[in-house]
Amino acid sequence: MRIILGVGGGIAAYKVASLLRLFTEAGHNVTVIPTEAAQRFVGTATWEALSGNPVSNSVFEAVDQVRHVRLGQEADLVVIAPATADLLARAAAGMADDLLTGSLLVTRAPVVFAPAMHTEMWQHPATAANVETLRRRGAVVLEPAVGRLTGTDTGPGRLPDPEIIYAAALKVFSGQAAPGARPLAGRTLTITAGGTREPLDPVRFLGNRSSGKQGVALAAAALEAGATVHFIAAHMDVPPPAGVELTLVETAEELREATLKLAQHSDALIMAAAVADFRPESVSETKVKKRDDGENPVITLTRNPDILVETVQQRRTLGSPAVIVGFAAETGDEDATPLAHGLRKLQRKGCDLLVLNRVGRSLVFGQDSTEITLLDAGGAEPETVKGTKVSVAQVVVQRVAEALSAAGKPA
Repeated sequence: MRIILGVGGGIAAYKVASLLRLFTEAGHNVTVIPTEAAQRFVGTATWEALSGNPVSNSVFEAVDQVRHVRLGQEADLVVIAPATADLLARAAAGMADDLLTGSLLVTRAPVVFAPAMHTEMWQHPATAANVETLRRRGAVVLEPAVGRLTGTDTGPGRLPDPEIIYAAALKVFSGQAAPGARPLAGRTLTITAGGTREPLDPVRFLGNRSSGKQGVALAAAALEAGATVHFIAAHMDVPPPAGVELTLVETAEELREATLKLAQHSDALIMAAAVADFRPESVSETKVKKRDDGENPVITLTRNPDILVETVQQRRTLGSPAVIVGFAAETGDEDATPLAHGLRKLQRKGCDLLVLNRVGRSLVFGQDSTEITLLDAGGAEPETVKGTKVSVAQVVVQRVAEALSAAGKPA
């Protein structure tokens, strides 16, 4: 396959060297076209060494070959990474002021943009309009990842992992994801994320280690697939993704109320939040202090409602949502393995899919990578998926899209 790899002028350009290696090691012929700004981040020698092809961004080199036309005509696939705000704007406007934008204007091959920029730039109405224009014309514009950006900033705008871009590009080329195809277009998903906090007194609470990263990744994947996303956020260490309809909660009871309300108007529910199983039976109106007599306070706990079970019960009456996905964080114990606990929970809860996490102090919570096992109430063999939380989220969202299609519920 002949690929044009366009490189925009952003700090994430260095990551594209890994994407280039993925393409070349798979046997593809890659022509790298960096913008002038991109060459200030990664030099020409790097691109030539990794691609095995000469590299230029000028329309005035090899003029006799009319390269700004020929490259676009001969390409089987065009991938732009990082797609900066400026590059997206120039592509949407149909500009052709360098070799890369000229090739974009000529090519009739599938085009995949992998955006990377600061959150404010990604969320700006001008960028949103440019992305919509490109998608309307048939280009695939991936959702940026959420994470650390330049400096101390964090949020949506991070370049997706090279493996994610590579997989998306090959799907587009193979026709598994036709340009502009969005399997959840017209669907509404409710996604819960983060960890609930149950107050003990005005300054203390019972909580858990959930960072919200997996829930944010799921929301971003659902948005990329075309869904409208209601995002219910408990405490999170990362900001919610742009483009969702956001509801903020703190306690399990608040999460329950919001989930039951939104789920009945949704096609699918993904319960990724880490919900406290127990809460203090009573909450002190004043700070609980150490006693002079040395006695320790006694805290009596009571069960929180089982939101997943209640949602399944509500569906029996209302018929929605068609697909319900639960999450189970298991450590295993002397009685059973995490998988055995997960299978029992799947049967007990009554959801359609259960995402099983084996958790621990250095596992899953707060990490960028994860390993899950997907358990299907329909009897399919458990599927284990390992990778970044972004790549895992895409697998889960794809399973939701397949389940909705199998359910036959129209969008």
